[in-house]
Amino acid sequence: QVHLVESGGGLVQAGDSLRLSCTASGSIRNINAMAWHRQAPGKERELVALWTRTGSTNYADSVKGRFTISRDNAKNTVYLQMNSLKPEDTAVYYCRATILRNYWGQGTQVTVSS
Repeated sequence: QVHLVESGGGLVQAGDSLRLSCTASGSIRNINAMAWHRQAPGKERELVALWTRTGSTNYADSVKGRFTISRDNAKNTVYLQMNSLKPEDTAVYYCRATILRNYWGQGTQVTVSS
């Protein structure tokens, strides 16, 4: 079993930055990938950024050049650095870890005002 705890969301203005954190605990030895997804009201959940155990990363086109995913192995934590935030980035952000199956965090709200 894997438990994920997210933090770092909040209310910011357009152009500001935020850093989200997701700390994993439990049976995390063989994490294959960790990712951030988001879900805006009335929309489907979408993949924002992906980190794999090989060290590769991938981003949604809408956040390329603005968001960066990184992982601190010693802390079992994955981060999402979000710069130049836009109102359309407003959503609940969820952390996902994949170890044979997907595990999800509870989500953290990010609100960007114009």
